[in-house]
Amino acid sequence: MREADETTRERIASHLRETTASPSALATEFDVTASAAIDHVRHVAQSISAGDDEQLLVAPPECSDCGFDDFDDPANRPSRCPECKSESVEEPAFRIG
Repeated sequence: MREADETTRERIASHLRETTASPSALATEFDVTASAAIDHVRHVAQSISAGDDEQLLVAPPECSDCGFDDFDDPANRPSRCPECKSESVEEPAFRIG
């Protein structure tokens, strides 16, 4: 299938099979908002069948100041750390493996 014929979600899935990416990187690569990129990744995760030996791997967001990484939703982009209230929170990273 040619790249022009693929949907944004199919292109994101192909991209995540090759490399790890944050929501911002996906947003830049596929000309969508970071929020839309997260929505696309969630749908890609649902469409991956268990029989394919594939799964969405998520490196959760982490606070740069205190190291907190136990966020309720590891695929979300929190604006600040619930522990130390710092706004220095790294984005989650996604990969299909």
